[in-house]
Parts: sequence; structure tokens; C-alpha cells
Amino acid sequence: MQYRRLGRTDLDVSLICLGTMTWGQQNTEAEGHAQMDYALDQGINFFDTAELYSIPPRPETQGSTERIIGSWFKARGKRDKVILASKVVGRSGNTWFRDDGSPTELSRAQIEEAVNKSLKRLGTDYIDLYQIHFPDRPMSWGSNPTIYRHQEGDSHPIAETVEIMGDLVKAGKIRHFGLSNESAWGTMTFLKAAEAKAGLPRVQSVQNAYNLLNRTYEVALAEVSLREEVSLLAYSPLAQGYLTGKYLDGARPAGTRTTLFNRGQRYETPGAEPAIRKYLALAREFGLDPAQLAIAYVNSRPFVTSNIIGATSMEQLKTDIASIDVTITEELEKRIDAIHLEHCNPCP
Repeated sequence: MQYRRLGRTDLDVSLICLGTMTWGQQNTEAEGHAQMDYALDQGINFFDTAELYSIPPRPETQGSTERIIGSWFKARGKRDKVILASKVVGRSGNTWFRDDGSPTELSRAQIEEAVNKSLKRLGTDYIDLYQIHFPDRPMSWGSNPTIYRHQEGDSHPIAETVEIMGDLVKAGKIRHFGLSNESAWGTMTFLKAAEAKAGLPRVQSVQNAYNLLNRTYEVALAEVSLREEVSLLAYSPLAQGYLTGKYLDGARPAGTRTTLFNRGQRYETPGAEPAIRKYLALAREFGLDPAQLAIAYVNSRPFVTSNIIGATSMEQLKTDIASIDVTITEELEKRIDAIHLEHCNPCP
């Protein structure tokens, strides 16, 4: 396993991060425990979860993934072996997260309630990386996220959120904080807010989608990651499994997320299948497993600190982790870029 420094912290996280969002719906507690056992044995020291999980979000399963991780900590006694990341939801119309039934927002009261509940479910005194799942300010791009449509609306100032995260660090409840589903402007504004007042914590990471069908992170945020040392924690490296080819021609294999929950629309754009077929053909030409090609490409990017994989079976988990043994050669990268030029970000 390879390890990379998380932001400007003293934490070295594994290049592969164990994603957990299926635990509690698609995966049982026992299966979640087995995945954590195997991941740890393979050198993975970084687990990612959220108060929102499991996916899809439902009142009756909210927090189930954190509880499964907590029961594993209790059974195995290996909290000190894991760098643990979780998240507080941003502004939404969902009302089942908070005790008073309020829609979620990043107020001090809601963030403190969220972190306290997460700590209890996880059975731990601290979270290593506490992330804002999505921004508090209105962020709507319509059906195409590459088209920015400005919106005004209520939101808590970013500087206020940084102050709250600073207080959580001082209280020992979190060690560092990060962002998720964030823009370049948002990331830089968090950095500026920390610089404006001594003693405030610096944002250390951004968790955004990044894969062969969606390389939009490269447009602006990749430079922020490298110059400002804000780590990209890349999620959805397999584009929700679409890059394996299992959904081609409208196929719906039993037990898969798109089959069960009809949540694959992001990767069902008009340009998606032609691009997927090109990447599958490239993998065959180079004698590679398509999943390993896709994950290895994300692994190879200099602005990626950790690549968040998610699996519903041990076979998938073993294949995905083994991607660290796949090298993206200069020739292979040229061929990938040629496909990207022809099919540029079909699923942003």
C-alpha cells in the first residue's frame, strides 16, 4: 500500500480509502466488518463515512453505517489503527437528521448535534477528519453541473463555519476538517477565512467525484489541491460501477445499486456509453481489468491523496484494492487522454 500526506496535517493516509456507504442497506453488519478486516490487512488505514449513510438516504437507515463501524471498533479494539473520516450534511430539506425536525443547515447548534451523534454511533471520542458533505450556500447547476447558474439564498457565512470547526478541534472532538462536493471558489474562501484570524484550522481536503467520465476537477480544483496542499479525496472512481461495463445496453444486474435504487442518472447521459465502450476496449487491449484501469488512473494523479472505493462483495473489494499494482504507463496515459479529448467529461 502507498501512503500520502493528508493536506498539511501529520497524517499519512493510504492511497486507497475504504468507502462505507453501502453498509446498512446493500451490506449487512457482518459484511461491513469483513470488509474492514480485509482492508486493514491490506494496509488501508483510512475509512470514510457520513451521518447521511447508508445510501440511499432514508430516515430508517440514517446513521446505520456509522453504527456498523462503531460495533467493529468495539469488537476489534483497533480504533488507533484507523484514520477515520465522517461528514455533517449541508443545507437540505431533509428533516430527519435533527432532533427538532428542522431542515439541515450548517448552524452551530446543528453541527454540534451532528458531531455528537456521530461520535456516539462510532463509539469513539474523536473523528480524524470531519467533512462538510455539501455546501450551506445554494449550489444548483441544473441537469449539467458544468453550467453554473447563480442562486441567492440563506446561508451561514463560511467564516462562521470555520470558527465552529475550530471550536470542535479545541474540544478534541475532531482533529481536522474538510469539504465535499465543493467548488474552487468555496475551497479558496475557506482557506482565506482561516488565514484571516490566528488559531483557526485550515481546510485539509476536498472530497469530490473524479473518474474517467468526469475529470472536471482538473479544470480549477486540481491546481488548488497542488498549490494550496488541499487533498483531493476522490469518490466514485468507477462512476458508480458504470466503468465496469455492467450497465451497458440498459442491463440491470440483480443486486446492483442502479437496479435496486434507480440512482444512476449521473452516468446515463447521451455521451456516456460511447466513452465507456472506448475505455473497456482500451483495458482489453492492454490486458487489464476495466475496474483496475479506472481506479489505477485515479490513483496515478498527483493531486489525488486518497481514492475512495466502495464494494458490495469481497471479490469486488479485492479487485479494487489490487489496482495499486497497476501502472499507468506513458503510452496508456496518452491513449486515455485521446479518448478523453474525443469524449470530454460526458458525466460531469
